[in-house]
Formats: sequence, C-alpha cells, structure tokens
Amino acid sequence: MDLSLEIFSPVHQIKSQLFDERGIMVFLKRDDLIHPIISGNKWRKLKYILKRAQAVNKTHLVTFGGAYSNHLLATAAAAAKFGFKATGIVRGEEVSNDTLFLCRLHGMNLVFTDRESYRDKPALFNKHFSTDDTAFFIDEGGSSAEGAKGCSELIDELTETYDDIFCACGTGTTAAGIINGLRQHQLNTRFNAVPVFKNGGFIRDEIDKFLTGDAGYQLHTDYHFGGYGKTDERLIQFIKKFVAETGILIEPVYTGKMLYAIYDLAAKNYFSPGSKVLAIHSGGIWGLLGMKDKFDRD
Repeated sequence: MDLSLEIFSPVHQIKSQLFDERGIMVFLKRDDLIHPIISGNKWRKLKYILKRAQAVNKTHLVTFGGAYSNHLLATAAAAAKFGFKATGIVRGEEVSNDTLFLCRLHGMNLVFTDRESYRDKPALFNKHFSTDDTAFFIDEGGSSAEGAKGCSELIDELTETYDDIFCACGTGTTAAGIINGLRQHQLNTRFNAVPVFKNGGFIRDEIDKFLTGDAGYQLHTDYHFGGYGKTDERLIQFIKKFVAETGILIEPVYTGKMLYAIYDLAAKNYFSPGSKVLAIHSGGIWGLLGMKDKFDRD
C-alpha cells in the first residue's frame, strides 16, 4: 500500500499593524491544511513511522496520549486510511469526549490506564500486547527519529528563505526535524522553539536527541500560560482576535501560544527591521473541542 498523502501546505502572509510598524514580514506555513484530521506535524511525524511498521509487517498500531490527544486522533485516522488496526492507551480514568468519539469512529480501540502506570509506556505495551506479533509501538506524540525525518521535509518545500522560523514544542520532534532540514540546506535561518510546558527548558534535551549534528537555536520558555493545556484570558482574547481578523483557525495548546510569542517578541523589538519570519501552523485544531467553554465567555 502506498503510505502517502499529497502535501498541501501553502505559505500565507499575516498582516498586522504591529508588524508594519516594526518593519517585519510574518508568514504562516499552513500545515493545518494537509489533511482534515491527520494534519500539521501529525502527518509529518507519522509518515516514516508507518512505513517502518509496514516494512516489518506490523499491522496493529499501538500508541499513547491524553484524553484530548491530537496524536491519538491522527493515528486513528491514519490507521483507518491505510488499513492498520489501532489501539490508543489513554492516560487517566475512563471518560467520553469529542476527541475520543472521533478516535472510536475511526476504529481505534481505547485502553484507559492510571497515570502512574502511564509513565512507563514500554511496560504498558508489553503488558497488553506482548503476545500480539502484529503490534507496533508508537511513542506518545510520534516522538522518534522517523518523526524528525518527516518534519525535516518541511524545509524542502520552502521556496523562499527566512530570517527566523518558529514552531511550538511538545515532544521536540518537530523542532529537531526542522533544525535538521535547515542544516541539510545549509541555511542560516535562526530557529525559535516555543515550549508549551511550564519550566520548558527540558525540551532542549528532547530536541537535541533527534538532531543529526550540532546546531544552535533559541528557546522561548515564557509563553506556556501556566503549562500544557493551560491558558488564560490573554491567550484566549489573542486567539479570538487572530481568528476573526485572518480567518485562520488556531488553538490554545500549540499554535496559539507560538503565535502569541511572535507578536509579543515583535513588540519587544526581537526582530531586526526587514526580517522575514515564518511560523509553522502545526495543526491540532481539534484540541479546541476540549476548551470550548473557555471561548464562550464574553
């Protein structure tokens, strides 16, 4: 079976009075348009993982995530599209929500586990699937060298060069892949990672383990808004304004935080006049389903 999706990820300029005043141009690479569900970095990270599974004759994808995990949903959709069976091991007590409904709709079996057991994912995999010769382990978020390889191909698609590239960071896999792509093309672009976790400095170790060589990059750790999956009124209002003014849907877990960082850094004169900045829309807009109540407030 051909394990491929046609990549449609145009680059759109984001107009803003702030950017005009600072003399910079900001663009957004629309990886959210790759696929309605297997979108953004989710497909890039899964691409070579699925090819490895196919190469070793594994037909049952087993992966991990929280109750609102975009990775679980993307894996479920990819499994359905390409003929795999799928199981998602979900962190926490058994719940029902929109994301898990969509996972089940795509045929994914869900196994809920306590948070302590969830910490040791290989042990969980062995506990449930040690006798299943068809089962294939996929780490949470698609974190892997194969995932980084898929993300590196984003740089191949660019038709222009940029002074800065930004992306949000959860596992560090996407960041590592983009940095590797920049190195491969020998570009002097400054890479900027925006961790979505509180005390996100640890993400440097996660990025570094998937780098193919030494590389410098910037880490902006002040835009977590309280931690993973956390937000506040500043971020919610920013997202409402951004979506209303651009027509581009973003969410508060990843891309919303990354774009907020760019606007804030621009206001603080982080970018030199004349700079061209590229932000990566890493998809994941289904994450909005778990945060609808936060947007209902006036």
